[in-house]
Amino acid sequence: MFLVCRCPQRSLLLYEMLMKLVLMQKRIFVFAVLAVASVSTGAIAQTVPKESVYSSKTIRIIMPFPPGGTTDIQGRILAEKLTPRLGQQVIIDSRPGANGVIGMGIAARAPADGHNLVIATSGNWAVHPHLYKLPYDTEKDFVPVILVGTTPGVLVVHPSLPAKTVKEFIALARRNPGELTYGSSGVGGFAHISAELFASMTKIKMTHVPYKGSVQSLIDLIAGHIQLSFNITAPSLPYIKAGRVRALAVTSAKRVPALPDVPTISEAGVPGYENSTWSGIGAPAGTPQPIIERLNREFMAALQMPDVQERFAAGGSIVMGGTPAQFRDYLKLELAKYGKLIKKAGIKAEGG
Repeated sequence: MFLVCRCPQRSLLLYEMLMKLVLMQKRIFVFAVLAVASVSTGAIAQTVPKESVYSSKTIRIIMPFPPGGTTDIQGRILAEKLTPRLGQQVIIDSRPGANGVIGMGIAARAPADGHNLVIATSGNWAVHPHLYKLPYDTEKDFVPVILVGTTPGVLVVHPSLPAKTVKEFIALARRNPGELTYGSSGVGGFAHISAELFASMTKIKMTHVPYKGSVQSLIDLIAGHIQLSFNITAPSLPYIKAGRVRALAVTSAKRVPALPDVPTISEAGVPGYENSTWSGIGAPAGTPQPIIERLNREFMAALQMPDVQERFAAGGSIVMGGTPAQFRDYLKLELAKYGKLIKKAGIKAEGG
């Protein structure tokens, strides 16, 4: 209610005082609202789980093989993509030796803080436990992060070898038992398992020559020091196209898009033959689950990028992905599969 005063000056003074009082009350109300909103926002922020974050420390992906191989290439592609996504440096730490056992051992003993990872093959994850007395347990000492991809191999021979088909190769091997030498990245590696499975199914005998990595065995094959290899597709492609080695067949169940004219071993004369390698990323046991889940999401996002899938396909690989739990289940199946295969083929750690 407004007070009416007969004196205009007094009326004006009263009016000004009244308006100041109203404005002051409005300011007090606004400040009160802001204070309540601030407290409420803080309470909400405390109840919403924050995204797992890292320090600025470098994340390393241990590579248990020499540079240049398929696993190394895949690891570097993913490290390149994760660096901007995580906002910190992700590097490849090459620790080759003993067909990946050295690098896997280093990874198993590394701090479980999310800054240490390892990318390894099916040989490391699922084959070696059946052949070696390892300084680690692939199921107990590691936490699965993500299944990266699967890659078929290719049976390649030196151009001087008088065999242009799988059937001709088998016939040549039977005429010369034990004289044909094949290279591999080591006992229990993809090339060794593939060759021994082939020998078991075709009833032939070949001599195994282990190397420190598949690239080194391919170099010796090109030089003519060995006659053949069941090599991973990617590093073999340029030499196949250049005529430095001859591709007889691929090891997968289906033909490889990068080598459409090369038959599978199964269709080329050994029905039922199939063996492909795969790669997966793990972390030391004890790595916090929120970090594992964060890493899985980031790796999965990278694997879904079109350019990453194109680069994998160019090397003959197929992107996989999935959750940590799916990788764990897959590993259990692979351990059982290779256990049966190794026993049936009679593969020994002493050198094949």
